[in-house]
Amino acid sequence: MGNSYAGQLKTTRFEEVLHNSIEASLRSNNLVPRPIFSQLYLEAEQKLNSLEGGSRVDNEEEEEEGEGGLETSSPPNPYQLLPAPEGCCTTDGFCQAGKDLRLVSISSEPIDVPTGFLLVGAKAPSLPEHLLVCAVDKRFLPDDNGHNALLGFSGNCVGCGKKGFCYFTEFSNHINLKLTTQPKKQKHLKYYLVRNAQGALTKGPLICWKGSEFRSRQNSASTCSSSLFPPLESAGAAAALPSEPVLGATSGLPVGAPQAGPACDQALVTAAAAPAVFNGKGSPKHQQPAKNSLLALPRPSALGVLSNSGPPKKRHKGWSPESPSAPDGTCPPGGGHRAKSEGAGMSCVAPAGLGGPASVTLPVVASGEPVSVPDNLLTICKAKPVIFKGHGTFPYLCGNLNDVVVSPLLHACYQNSQSVSRAYEQYGASVQPISEEMQLLLTVYYLVQLAADQVPLMEDLEQIFLRSWRESHLTEIRQYQQAPPPPYAPGPGMVAPVTSAQLPWLAGLAASSCNDSVHVIECASSLAEGLAEMFRLLIEGKLAKTNYVVIICACRNATIDSCIAVTGKYQARILSESLLSPAEYQREVHYELVTGQVDSLGAFFSTFCPEGDIDLLLDKFHQENQGHISSSLTVSSVTNAAALDVSGAPVCTSYHLEPRGVGPFQLAVAQKLLSHVCSIADSSTQNLDLGSFEKVDFLICIPPSEVTYQQTVFHVWHSGVLLELGLEKEPMTKQRVEQYVLKLDAEAQTKFKAFVQNSFQNPHTLFVLIHDHAHWDLVSSAVHNLYSQSDPTVGLVDRLLNCREVKEAPNIVTLHVTSFPYALQTQHTLISPYNEIHWPVSYSNGVDLYQESKKYFGLSEFIESTLSGHSLPLLRYDSSFEAMVTALGKRFPRLHSAVIRTFVLVQHYAAAMMAVSGLPQMKNHTSVETLEITQNLLNSPKQCPCGHGFMVLLRVPCSPLAAVAYERLAHVRARLALEEHFEIILGSPSSGITVGKHFVKQLKMWQKIEDAEWRPQTYLELEGLPCILIFSGIDPHGESLPRSLRYCDLRLINSSCLVRTALEQELGLAAYFVSSEMPLEKGARNEALESDGEKLSSTDNEDEEPGAEGEGGPECVFEAGSPSEKRSPARRERSRSHDSASSSLSSRASGSVLGGSEPLAHPGPPLGEQAASPTPCGPVEDSRMLGERQGPRVSQGAPAAAVSGHSPGPPPPPSQRSLQVAVTPSSSSSPTGPPLPPMAGPLLPQAPPCAMTKASRQPPVVFLPKLVYDMVLATDSSGLPKAASLLPAPSVMWTSSFRPLLSKTMTSTEQSLYYRQWTVPRPSHMDYGSRAEGRPDGFHPRRLLLSGPPQIGKTGAYLQFLSILSRMLIRLTEVDVYDEEEINIDLQEESDWCYLQLTDPWPDLELFRKIPFDYVIHDPKYEDASLICSHHQSVKSEDRGMSRKPEDLYVRRQTARMRLSKYAAYNTYHHCEQCHQYMGFHPRYQLYESTLHAFAFSYSMLGEEIQLHFIIPKSKEHHFVFSQPGGQLESMRLPLVTDKSHECIKSPTFTPTTGRHEHGLFNLYHAMDGASHLHVLVVKEYEMAIYKKYWPNHIMLVLPSIFNSAGVGAAHFLIKELSYHNLELERSRQEELGIKPQDIWPFIVISDDSCVMWNAVDVDCVGERGRDFSWSERSVSLKHIMQHIEASPNITHYALIGLRKWASKTRQSQVREPFSHCHVHDFIILNVDLTQNVQYNQNRFTCDDVDFNLRLHSAGLLLCRFNRFSVMKKQIAVGGHRSFHITSKVSDSSVAIVPAQYICAPDSKHTFLAAPAQLLLEKFLQYHSPRFFPLSLKNRSHPVLSVDCYLNLGSQISVCYVSSRPHSLNASCSELKFSGLLLYLCDSFVGASFLKKFHFLKGATLCVICQDRNSLRQTVVRLELEDEWQFRLRDEFQTANAKEDRPLFFLTGRHI
Repeated sequence: MGNSYAGQLKTTRFEEVLHNSIEASLRSNNLVPRPIFSQLYLEAEQKLNSLEGGSRVDNEEEEEEGEGGLETSSPPNPYQLLPAPEGCCTTDGFCQAGKDLRLVSISSEPIDVPTGFLLVGAKAPSLPEHLLVCAVDKRFLPDDNGHNALLGFSGNCVGCGKKGFCYFTEFSNHINLKLTTQPKKQKHLKYYLVRNAQGALTKGPLICWKGSEFRSRQNSASTCSSSLFPPLESAGAAAALPSEPVLGATSGLPVGAPQAGPACDQALVTAAAAPAVFNGKGSPKHQQPAKNSLLALPRPSALGVLSNSGPPKKRHKGWSPESPSAPDGTCPPGGGHRAKSEGAGMSCVAPAGLGGPASVTLPVVASGEPVSVPDNLLTICKAKPVIFKGHGTFPYLCGNLNDVVVSPLLHACYQNSQSVSRAYEQYGASVQPISEEMQLLLTVYYLVQLAADQVPLMEDLEQIFLRSWRESHLTEIRQYQQAPPPPYAPGPGMVAPVTSAQLPWLAGLAASSCNDSVHVIECASSLAEGLAEMFRLLIEGKLAKTNYVVIICACRNATIDSCIAVTGKYQARILSESLLSPAEYQREVHYELVTGQVDSLGAFFSTFCPEGDIDLLLDKFHQENQGHISSSLTVSSVTNAAALDVSGAPVCTSYHLEPRGVGPFQLAVAQKLLSHVCSIADSSTQNLDLGSFEKVDFLICIPPSEVTYQQTVFHVWHSGVLLELGLEKEPMTKQRVEQYVLKLDAEAQTKFKAFVQNSFQNPHTLFVLIHDHAHWDLVSSAVHNLYSQSDPTVGLVDRLLNCREVKEAPNIVTLHVTSFPYALQTQHTLISPYNEIHWPVSYSNGVDLYQESKKYFGLSEFIESTLSGHSLPLLRYDSSFEAMVTALGKRFPRLHSAVIRTFVLVQHYAAAMMAVSGLPQMKNHTSVETLEITQNLLNSPKQCPCGHGFMVLLRVPCSPLAAVAYERLAHVRARLALEEHFEIILGSPSSGITVGKHFVKQLKMWQKIEDAEWRPQTYLELEGLPCILIFSGIDPHGESLPRSLRYCDLRLINSSCLVRTALEQELGLAAYFVSSEMPLEKGARNEALESDGEKLSSTDNEDEEPGAEGEGGPECVFEAGSPSEKRSPARRERSRSHDSASSSLSSRASGSVLGGSEPLAHPGPPLGEQAASPTPCGPVEDSRMLGERQGPRVSQGAPAAAVSGHSPGPPPPPSQRSLQVAVTPSSSSSPTGPPLPPMAGPLLPQAPPCAMTKASRQPPVVFLPKLVYDMVLATDSSGLPKAASLLPAPSVMWTSSFRPLLSKTMTSTEQSLYYRQWTVPRPSHMDYGSRAEGRPDGFHPRRLLLSGPPQIGKTGAYLQFLSILSRMLIRLTEVDVYDEEEINIDLQEESDWCYLQLTDPWPDLELFRKIPFDYVIHDPKYEDASLICSHHQSVKSEDRGMSRKPEDLYVRRQTARMRLSKYAAYNTYHHCEQCHQYMGFHPRYQLYESTLHAFAFSYSMLGEEIQLHFIIPKSKEHHFVFSQPGGQLESMRLPLVTDKSHECIKSPTFTPTTGRHEHGLFNLYHAMDGASHLHVLVVKEYEMAIYKKYWPNHIMLVLPSIFNSAGVGAAHFLIKELSYHNLELERSRQEELGIKPQDIWPFIVISDDSCVMWNAVDVDCVGERGRDFSWSERSVSLKHIMQHIEASPNITHYALIGLRKWASKTRQSQVREPFSHCHVHDFIILNVDLTQNVQYNQNRFTCDDVDFNLRLHSAGLLLCRFNRFSVMKKQIAVGGHRSFHITSKVSDSSVAIVPAQYICAPDSKHTFLAAPAQLLLEKFLQYHSPRFFPLSLKNRSHPVLSVDCYLNLGSQISVCYVSSRPHSLNASCSELKFSGLLLYLCDSFVGASFLKKFHFLKGATLCVICQDRNSLRQTVVRLELEDEWQFRLRDEFQTANAKEDRPLFFLTGRHI
């Protein structure tokens, strides 16, 4: 406004001010009127706001957008700046004198400020990040309240000191603001500047150019105290950011709070989603209506919250103006919120708004005189016109602003559509946006085709614009999508553009066909003229038939100004109410109730009744009937044919409470949740270390609903999860269970802090934080910071669940659970799409995936019921109710429609109760639907011997209205004496359930509850209670309803404010499980499935309902009648008749099938419904649910009736099935006679049907408002319900109108990805700032989302998940270890005397030498191995047991499940903080950084040099010696025998492994207790890469490629040879350092890759002689064992040291001797120095350790087993010796190879095998050696003599091992006669003389094995074998190898 009126008085302006001053003083309460001249000269915003109300706010914001860089593709006319004087400085941030004005530059400089002046900061569009310092006379600035600023300007330049600028235009030129719009101080002077403590100038508070708009509202609404309506919606639905102060109703609220940061969207943005108005009928075919969400903000908006004023001066199309609704004297003072809600639908054109200046919006002025709104507009029009701003500038409105609503939504829609082409800018060419003229013309076309009961929807328009634009640019779009862009911009489309001159004519032409529904007004000069004309026509009543007025001004500068007014009463009311947020809606209703505005409505109703006031009629009825109330409605009379219990009381066989079990779906979902948690743990991100957790704890957070709280506590208590998790013990108390459920109310923080503290204190417990009903309260905690005083619960979810402690705790997993996940699926969500779990589909390709006893009936099934052609659908609307509401809406235009709807519905219920109770004349004052509900409610208890009835849910979202409804209905019930017939319950989230004593007694009797204090606390406990539940609260909070719910009356839901979440959660109340166990013949079942095939496939999508995967398809109920009885699809038309006959059609079973239209003459209860309730857990039938549907509405006067479903057993014949029962008018209108007796006959074996029977078979009937009904049933071109395309949630907005539409075939996962791409959170959403937290992807690693349809069983699923998670954690901390007793204990010689003391820690060398060697193998893994005989054993002749089958060997080995100790070895799946570094995550070394080193040494036996490769990670190089220079690997460092370090293990550990890169236990960090150790994995060359990948920080020893097919013997051989060679190198290296060779540590450890834990036995001597003792075993670290053994005295004299194999049944005798001289296996400590001359056999695959032990002993070396230490071996099912598979070389041979085929005759045609010859030999001998040694079978007295080697000949043959080496120790064999001789690759030490020492049985057999046939013959000759042995040619064999595989050859012979 600047200098608009400075220094001059225009006559008209003066007269206007004078006139208004006089008028104001006449109306004012003040005695002294304000002076005219001060009023004239004061800031125009204050004065004009009282004239024009809030409508001027919007114009200012139109211009603001230019600042934020939000230019549209059609730029505004730039403001013509005066050229700067020649030679002046024009640099941004400097004045024309060249002095710097930027705050950052001059903040610390002294500035001369004259008295009365203030320093302020100005914003320049060209320097958005800087403030320019100016000195301004404070008289021209507003005061703290935004008032009293003089018009004009006075300022000085602080740079050059120039003073006396009287015009802001001049001043802005001087400081080089370079504006594109007219300079205005309100827009560009932003902040006061203040000095901080250091004296520097800093940005201070905002200059408040605002406040008058709220002030005028406050004054006009002074009739009500503002304290009743705090500025923040307590429901948490609306929210603001800290940078957006919100003004409440109180005028004293500070306005100028500092603002900073990016431009933000509106505060209280939930209103943004409010205007959800839907068209049910769809648009004409040429313009399909958009199905995208309504009124969404397509982009983040840069609007502020504060309502601004100022006369608009010019049009600026770059901005969406915001407008408040006009203040209404009858509105609550919270009306200011309406302004916010209307503006919330606006959006900026591009995301650049996020980077623009702060969101303070300064006044914008427009030219033109204000338009006066007529005073009596609302009285005449019966609705407030809603004016949508379109293009260009909108004029002021003044006068009666209460009676109009101005909205910027259309303007925003136009702007969005103009930004569409940005999506194609990437292609390098500028595609022209749709023109303004075309937009307006398409809008007119759209309005013309709307039906009378439809409401315009911005999304429809957006899609129309989008489609039009796409069609006009189709060629270009295809060109861009398929090929590189052309070098030139494509020209416009072929269609000639509409010019502004043509526009009015074309619009008028379009409107001419619509019967005056759309009226076009063309203005010559400005929109003001057109608006004035429209108001005139409205007052004159000439627009009575007109719903929309289009005003076009197309004269100015070839551009257009436009606006569209909605004047249709129906449309205007819905649109104006849709601009209210839910909280504002509640406040407005509350205001109307407390101010008594509804009294007129009550007075109007009292005129309805023909006999006067209804209350008088009720009183009269009460007096007449007092004392003799009809007994016909009482339950006791219905006892005929009822079953009786023992006491004679009637029993209902239909009543049963559902058994609580876990269904297949819930189990499947729980397992999916578990697998997602495991995948988080398995990922390489180390975000969850499942292995470190020992137990599970949890906390379930729920909305603040008492019923939901009790319901969840009940679930947790009865699921048994607390016992299973070990959190509680029996008996549990309710108080203990309540510790695990958190109600998110004001007291929640204390409990939550305790939970977080608990998680800190228990790092080894995994805490699962379950956020149930997670779509509720997603308000950012920033809002709480602003308004914590008004409502402490605002933003509570964000403050608790998103707090830093929860996000960073490594042991907290957050699980969000919701039926409506959309608000958690935005671009900024914290939940990764990979962490979403959707409820699974029940059907796939017609196959029932999960056999459930009940079928889910959700939204898609309800919709299906309306389309199926059956009789009455389950979704309905009430036409007579809607008609009455519409009529009353015209009569009471100032009342909110929710008030009217509630009063009408309550009146209908009251009239229906009276009609049913004996006042039939009241039938004409209710609707057919309400009468049906009431009749069935009252009649249902009569049909059951116990009085079971059903529930009617009456949804009244607004709590004050719910209270009114409750009081009224309770009053009517009392007057009609129906208090004991049905209960009325007021269900409020904040309070529990109150039920009368009579009904509590009934419930206790039905549920067999003994507790005298019991009261129902959940709705589920009201099962079978006849009642009306008045369910209040803006949103349901997850309350479950009982199966006796029969009617879901949603006629009062706020139909104008719906988004997808709100709509689906209302309809979710009716979601239901229907029994699917109805007996049905197979034929009928198949037919049913066949006929429903299309439905199954067509509904396998998830668009109708969140996660509708779970619904799978319509659990459709089929007609019970025969095909001939099926009727043509009934038209869903509502009968308007109110006569008694038609009202009685609401029969007892509202959902039953109508067999024929004529009632039969046999009255009685419905047949077949007396079936006993189906068993809940029986097998599920294939059929879909066979249930009942209500018949079609019968024409007036034809009474309808209930009809049977199937009774158990075969279905009755068609003639009987079509039987109907007529409800006579007399029985329904005068309930005095007793119920008619049931028809006798075989069909009635049981009690009359109970309401519960029907309830289990059919879902409830749902009544909807007409608007919602049409919208739910409307579909788009793809068949997708329109409801699915709405804005998904109020707290999000669309990113762009240029988005694809949802598809009908989308799965839940695809829908999630769609929303993640196309929605962003509003600033009030808790995820709004999540991308600023520094994570690259923005996802929280330990956060999951479970979504599934409402009431489907998600609570049971996540409780089951907790159970199986706990079981898995326990399983992760357990391991299966071999638990087998030692074998051949009976063959052990009991020593008569003790060699060693019981408590000796180490063996005494001299004593140990005296202990004889025990040849017998005791390791249970060698149970199938040949027994080794020695002279120490007492020779026994008994046979050993039968050997096991080879395939059983592994399967049948006994294992025990053991808890992992803290000293266990782990595989690659273990992650924990401690061994992070050990596994390769060392900060100093890059991951996987390692080097490959070759290491060669010669070995004479192999005849060649052996080349090995070491892979050495950088972190392990200190264990090795490298040459300097060159870096060649020289040796592996070895310690000294004398080293005594406690923190290191001296012996290097070698672990040979194959096939176990994942499962091998190579992580020895914990086993070694953190001690330093050297661990080398010995791997085959072909497995090197995979082992290196899994174990990047381990040293690898890679065997040469020739050993790729070798067995474990080769690995052992090379380990030992390498170690000895390394010992020699180290001795020579350290000898140079002065160390003796014998001081180098000579031991190595060779460990199996399955050694998992180690134990020590503690012995306590108790006897006198020290031979009696007690002992216990404990888990110890490998470090403890190794250091103990390494500290043994004289240790270097032992060649081999080992441990006992652990077994749970270890005998005392096995640990009595602390040390044994025997075989050792699995984990050995080998002295490579002493064993230099004894080698492992590198060819061996099995028993190589036994072979090596025997050769060591025969060489005179000591083998010591420490019996007090044991090793546990884990059962690993993969790799190891099982990785060798023997197959045929003929690839196509699929025949299994058996061991008998492993050998063949030489030169035969035998199939050769692909396996090493040695493996074939060993396997053949193991299974078929009796073929070679028949005399040896089970002949232990005469074993086979085996020379220099031990080969396993099977368990039934014993062997005697002898060594041919000179001086070797051998068992005494002088007395033995051998049954066979085995010579295996014998060397030169075996001579003929050596063999002659042994004696053989006659017929004993010989087997000689050699490398080739030639050496076989030479051996026979050299050993003179033919002297004593007889050979035959046919006794020569070979292994079944090809020649190139070098087979082994055998020769067998018999002893002569």
